[in-house]
Amino acid sequence: MLPPDHNTIVRQEFTQQAQSYAASPLTINPDRLAALVQAVHPAPGARVLDVATGPGYVAAEFTAAGCEVVGLDLTPALLTLAEQVRQERGLTDNLHFQLGEAEHLPFAEQTFDIVVSRYALHHFADPQSVLTEMTRVCRQQGTVVIQDLIVSEFPTRAAYQNHLEVLRDTSHTRALPLSELLELFTACSLEIEQVVTENLLQELEAWLTTAHTSPDRAEQVHALVAQDVQQDLSGMHPFQRQEVTSFSQRLVTCIARKRGR
Repeated sequence: MLPPDHNTIVRQEFTQQAQSYAASPLTINPDRLAALVQAVHPAPGARVLDVATGPGYVAAEFTAAGCEVVGLDLTPALLTLAEQVRQERGLTDNLHFQLGEAEHLPFAEQTFDIVVSRYALHHFADPQSVLTEMTRVCRQQGTVVIQDLIVSEFPTRAAYQNHLEVLRDTSHTRALPLSELLELFTACSLEIEQVVTENLLQELEAWLTTAHTSPDRAEQVHALVAQDVQQDLSGMHPFQRQEVTSFSQRLVTCIARKRGR
């Protein structure tokens, strides 16, 4: 069960992880950022909200594509890094960052043409409420985008991966199977237009280092991954090569249109 204020845990974890998360190859990869914006295909001048913007890379990429962008995050330490990105890239006119909660977006209905969130849904205590809020502030016929981890459709395998994820980072709540994620979109009157899945190769030790996982938890993760190597328990397909343990995470990008009921 999650603590009463899970956002406090998220803020603590990402205050600690801010620098390493911002420097992570998965987070900063320019090809992935460009591919996300290209898939959305924003019109010039589109109003974009980036929910859980982190170090602001997604927001900056949409700004560079000619959009008017607001990046919102719960963690001041990440917003400090995002502001540095804004200044360094000279995006001072069309990009703004602010502190706020995804569950209570501080914007009026139908404010944005595009509402996006990357690598964040598995950190929310109530992903349905977050997607509902993202939909509320998106205009009719606007675009809502989620890019996030997904887990196996088989509950025991999904639970094994999520257990590993929580041990690594206590702000992780639950990555969803694709079928459940798509149900959330439907419940929000969002019509899926594009679904793209891919496998992300992760090196175990670097993955733990990025999250500043404590030694005792890291030891538990190593033991569970070693068991997974032998028995294929999670769907992450971990393997060892020359003493280095690696595994695959599944990532999905869902692009949807806001429809009336």
